[in-house]
Amino acid sequence: MKTTITHHSKLYSIDLSKPLDISIPLRASKSNVNAWYIGEPTMEPVKNKEWIGSVKAGADVNFNNICFNPHAHGTHTECIGHITEEFHSINKNLQQFFFTAELISVAPENYMKDTVISKKQIESLLKGKTPEALVIRTMPNTKEKNSRQYSETNWTYLTEDAMVFIREQGIQHLLIDLPSVDREHDGGKLLAHKAFWDFDGERRMHCTITELIYVRNKIKDGSYILNLQIAPFENDAAPSKPILYKLLE
Repeated sequence: MKTTITHHSKLYSIDLSKPLDISIPLRASKSNVNAWYIGEPTMEPVKNKEWIGSVKAGADVNFNNICFNPHAHGTHTECIGHITEEFHSINKNLQQFFFTAELISVAPENYMKDTVISKKQIESLLKGKTPEALVIRTMPNTKEKNSRQYSETNWTYLTEDAMVFIREQGIQHLLIDLPSVDREHDGGKLLAHKAFWDFDGERRMHCTITELIYVRNKIKDGSYILNLQIAPFENDAAPSKPILYKLLE
C-alpha cells in the first residue's frame, strides 16, 4: 500500500505493506538474547488453586504471566530516566513515533583490548546527512545476534566523541544492535549515554536510545522512515518494535 506522509512539511512516499521489522522477539527460552548476568525470560500459565491458565491444561483461555527485563532480554527503547536519580518514563518522554532515519553498517575498530565505533567512522558513513534517527548495524552481521549471550563478552561500544558528534548533528534517536552503547565494564562512567542525552548540559529529554535490534543483511544501508513503536510502560525503558520503511522514488 503506497502512501505519502507529511513530516515537518516534507512529503515522503513509503509502502505500508512492506515493513522492515528490526526488533528481536522475546521468547521464554535460554536461547533468547540475553545480557547483564540474569536468567532467561519466563512465560508461565497463572495457577490459582486448581485452575491453570492454559487451554492445553483444560482452561478456556491461555493466561500467562511473563517475567523479563527490558534492558536484558530483547529490543528496548530507553529514555534519560535510565541514568537519572529522578524518575522519567519512556512512555511520557517519547511522544512522536515517525522519524527520518539513516541506516549505516559499521565494522568496529580495535582500541587497546576493546572494539569501538568511532566519531571518524560515523562521520564518514553519514556523509553529511542529518536524520532524526540513526540506525547502526555492526559488522559482521549474523543471525546469531538473535540469541547471543552477551554477559562477560566485552561487546563493542561507542566512543564518547562519537556520541558527542551524533548529538551535535541533531540526531534524536539512536538504534543499535548491541546491549549497550557503553562498555560492559566501565566503572559506572556511562560516557556514551551521558554524551547522547547531554547529561551535564541541556538535557535532551525527548531523545531515546534503542538497543538490541537486529537488522537483516538484505536491508540495505540508506535512508528510511522509522516507526518507533514502544510498549506503554511507565518505566525508564520499554520493549519496542522499530519498523523501517524504504523511501520510494
